[in-house]
Amino acid sequence: MEKRDPAWRVDPDRIRTDWETLATFVDPSRPGHTRRAFSPQDRAARRWVARRMEEAGLAVTVDAAGNVWGLRPGTRDGPKLVTGSHTDTVDGGGRFDGIAGVLAALEVARVLDEAGVRLRLPLAVVDFVAEEPSPFGLSCVGSRAVSGHLAVEHLSLRDDAGRTLGEAIAQLGGDPARLASARLGPDDVAAFVELHVEQGPYLERAGARVGVVTGIVGIDRYDVEILGERGHSGTLPMSDRHDAAVAAARLVLDLMAEAARHPGAVVCTAGRWQVAPGAYNVVPGEARVGVEWRALDPTVSDAMEEALALALRALEGQGYRAEARRVSREAPVPLSPAVQDILLAAARDLGHDAPRLASWAGHDTVQMAHVTERVGMLFVPSRGGLSHSPEEWSEIADVAEGARCLAQAIVRLDGSLA
Repeated sequence: MEKRDPAWRVDPDRIRTDWETLATFVDPSRPGHTRRAFSPQDRAARRWVARRMEEAGLAVTVDAAGNVWGLRPGTRDGPKLVTGSHTDTVDGGGRFDGIAGVLAALEVARVLDEAGVRLRLPLAVVDFVAEEPSPFGLSCVGSRAVSGHLAVEHLSLRDDAGRTLGEAIAQLGGDPARLASARLGPDDVAAFVELHVEQGPYLERAGARVGVVTGIVGIDRYDVEILGERGHSGTLPMSDRHDAAVAAARLVLDLMAEAARHPGAVVCTAGRWQVAPGAYNVVPGEARVGVEWRALDPTVSDAMEEALALALRALEGQGYRAEARRVSREAPVPLSPAVQDILLAAARDLGHDAPRLASWAGHDTVQMAHVTERVGMLFVPSRGGLSHSPEEWSEIADVAEGARCLAQAIVRLDGSLA
């Protein structure tokens, strides 16, 4: 490895130009900066990313799942150092979520060339397919394929237009008939590092320009159904009511109280509500509420689950029928302590005292943790902690600084693994 310039002359203007161009690939019929996975705008943006990879001297391929890869050879063959993220957005989303990670990875490939740095291991830049929830009801489609968690049955999922996921992947240049060929393992990937905007307020509040992620929180989701008794809103005394909506509210408040007992360790949300019959003059007899909590510590998730069970039993003791159905459980993903240390050292090399923090959102890194144990993430600040919103904003200067840290970390990883 030859290291000529420890400052890595990252070009913020080049990143800004790329970012401004990528931001033009949006659906004008939708709010915000919408580029949903598998849309015409998504296909055009991915073609543009491939061209920019080629212009950076990378050898570009599209795997069977439709992921775009740009390869920079090392001085010897071996498993690759991989960095990247995604360029699709949520409906009405912003211009940084995922995008910052792809553009920073592309810039790293450029600056290593410009600085004359020759890595021993190959470096791969990736733009994953459909990290955000897709029209097929599935997220992290591309990284799931790489980790072996995109099943053949998933290819038969259909969107509202009747198109299958397999057909949509083929439109991206993938080959669903060869889906298994997209799968990678430790012999293929030496380490994976993803730069991402934080999507939360912690770095901005700390006055930090970069942060190192310790782990990605687990996510538990439940659908809760509560049956009470319908009644006339005027004639039924308050003392005689079994109002299902009130019972649902009590249950949610119990969960929020449990979350408050673990400050900074869990977040809890009740974002889906249905009440029947839904009339001003009828006491609700049925209520359904969808609840979610996220925590990095499994014992905190267990405490939330116990709080849910206690709340259900309490309602049953008050004459309600109440049950909860688990919708999904995603285990927390701790990130490699060794990679964290390398990211911290890289940040300090460049004058940053980068705080460690958890990721409260999911990322492609979750799937890549099934490919290699050496996974890590760098965060750059999000203004006001806003994300999945047209108002989402990160300073290009911070994205560039994150790219500098990423380049430094890639060189350190190469030295430690090659």
